[in-house]
Amino acid sequence: MAAEVSIKDYLPLPDDTTAVTEPEKVEVSHTLRDSPTISHALAQADKDEKGHAQVEHEEEVADLGWHKADSEIPSPLVGRLPNEELWLLLRRFNKQMYHIKAWPYAVPGGLDLNIADEEEFSPDKLRSNIERLYTTVLIGLMAFGKHIVRLRSWREKRRTAWFCTAYFFAWFFDLLVPLLWLTLIVLITYPPARAIMFPPAPLALVDAKTGGVQKPKAGVLGSLDSATGAPENLKGEAVEQEASNFVNGIASVALSSATGKHPQTAEPDEESGTATDSVPDPTAIATGAANSREKAKGANTSVEHDKTKVPMETALWTKMRPIMHGVADVADTWERFANTLSPTPPFPRDVQRLRLAAVIVPLLAISFFITPYMFIKGITFGVGFGFFGDPVIQPGLEWLNRTIPNWQKLLELRNTLLKGVPTNAQLTITLLRIGEANKAPLPPVPRIHTPPLMESAEVTDDHLRSVGADKPLNATQEELDAAMAPDHTIAHQTGGSDIDASKDAKHGKKGSKLLGFFKHTTKMTVETAIGADRLKAKAGSTPAKDRLGVIPNPKTNLLSGPIDFKSRYHGKKGHVYLTTKATIPCVAYSTDSTIEKIGTVEREDLHPIWSIPIGDIRELKKIGGYGWKAKLVIGWALDKEISDGLEIVDKKGQTWKITACPLRDELFNRLCAMGGQKWESW
Repeated sequence: MAAEVSIKDYLPLPDDTTAVTEPEKVEVSHTLRDSPTISHALAQADKDEKGHAQVEHEEEVADLGWHKADSEIPSPLVGRLPNEELWLLLRRFNKQMYHIKAWPYAVPGGLDLNIADEEEFSPDKLRSNIERLYTTVLIGLMAFGKHIVRLRSWREKRRTAWFCTAYFFAWFFDLLVPLLWLTLIVLITYPPARAIMFPPAPLALVDAKTGGVQKPKAGVLGSLDSATGAPENLKGEAVEQEASNFVNGIASVALSSATGKHPQTAEPDEESGTATDSVPDPTAIATGAANSREKAKGANTSVEHDKTKVPMETALWTKMRPIMHGVADVADTWERFANTLSPTPPFPRDVQRLRLAAVIVPLLAISFFITPYMFIKGITFGVGFGFFGDPVIQPGLEWLNRTIPNWQKLLELRNTLLKGVPTNAQLTITLLRIGEANKAPLPPVPRIHTPPLMESAEVTDDHLRSVGADKPLNATQEELDAAMAPDHTIAHQTGGSDIDASKDAKHGKKGSKLLGFFKHTTKMTVETAIGADRLKAKAGSTPAKDRLGVIPNPKTNLLSGPIDFKSRYHGKKGHVYLTTKATIPCVAYSTDSTIEKIGTVEREDLHPIWSIPIGDIRELKKIGGYGWKAKLVIGWALDKEISDGLEIVDKKGQTWKITACPLRDELFNRLCAMGGQKWESW
């Protein structure tokens, strides 16, 4: 993959049309050095500003702080990229990636790890995509909306006066459209203009109604990019927790609506539900509660009487996959535009921005000659042709499909205007490949188990700024200090007593005691089942073997990596280990107990149970240690973390299942970044 920039790179034209002209052409690469994509090429490119993971190391693998505190990890690991930004990308990558397959054909836009057209649906993946939509699109729209409110409020008078003058001057001379295009070009090509025209301010500090300063919803300005201002240990955690609670809130409202929860009909100390020692399906609980509500009204909800039940459920679940795919596409496109405007190393700084601006320049030139009358006539003609032109449109599409199969792929944004621009997942795998190319795999995200302190974050001129003589948000320093100071009562304030009653989740004293009893009973049941698994495993039960060690002993040292990873195979304790010193890099599994003391480097006495060349891996899939229903019960009853597993499929179709792996995500990341495979997300 060529690293030089050519004129074609500045034009929104596909670099490679192989995906259309030769869709069945196989291009398999086995190592990073083959550079099958832009991502692989950038991982090996020499940079002027290098981080610690971009320096070549003589040893097989350099440990850059896999089991050290955040402050002890060398910084920066990647040149021009702060470690806290790297942790944010890695953390979200681990949540987003579940299942990947090697893609042997040409990749659109020169980058792999695109979402498969037929990706698998699961409720957990849908949740992940909705959370991702919140952290990217919704937070961005909130920020844009608050900028508009700040402008309209006239609180920052000088800035609003400049906008107002420019607008009405252009309006008077019929130059509004050219002004719009010119403003976009300036914002795209000259990043400092963004802070001048739209000076930054912490999202939670801006009142959405007045454009002035407000007390953050969390009661303190502990984070600068979240909607609530909640404190965080690592950058981006508050937004991710907001996204999780956003989905939980929607589910809670939907569940309350389905079950007919009404504050006026509930007793304050009455327990409305019970827990059992079994593992029920939570979705069945919701459906059953909704049916009970209808039965209480005299309705018959059985399948025999309600003929809409099965077809409606079938239609809903059938449409979930395209909905999930659509949500992911929206988030992908948003991330690509964000990475175009503010590129992250190692991707180039200017090429994508200038390409985007180059598309707008002709629009700017044409706008001087198009009158409002011509614009309105063109729009209305397009609407009419789209509505009534089916006899022309359909034959035209059929001709295109016959003449240029898959022509739609040539017109995709990722192939044209946004070619070579990564999503955050594609950016992250490029960063992981940088570490692998230099024998310095990126360390995992630091795990901080203490809650964040309820104190205000440090606010600098980069976070809160104004233009000219205006004060930031037209607020005095005393008002800003008062708004940012901690207040524990703000987070609990709602819009009225009806909201308080609807969101109240208290069970009362009797209910709390009852739940505590059931929790203790469930804990005993789960511990008994875990003990039974040991006996079943000895008797030869494969499912029982796969569950051994999934709930680790708290006294056991779980630290491992970056070369060997504690895990189990068919229930036997051992280590997955990666070797790159051999001619062919491999992943292998050994039950040799000396690995913990001696390691695996330069050892020939290890006799692995199995070994797979990295280049032969065709599929990686994260698997759970328990089913999702059992996970809910175990997490509630035992308050323990569950170690999940990983399935590896080689080119022959043989599957190797690793279980009880505490660093499963880190092993997954190393395996997907080490080879020359072009991946597709499933």
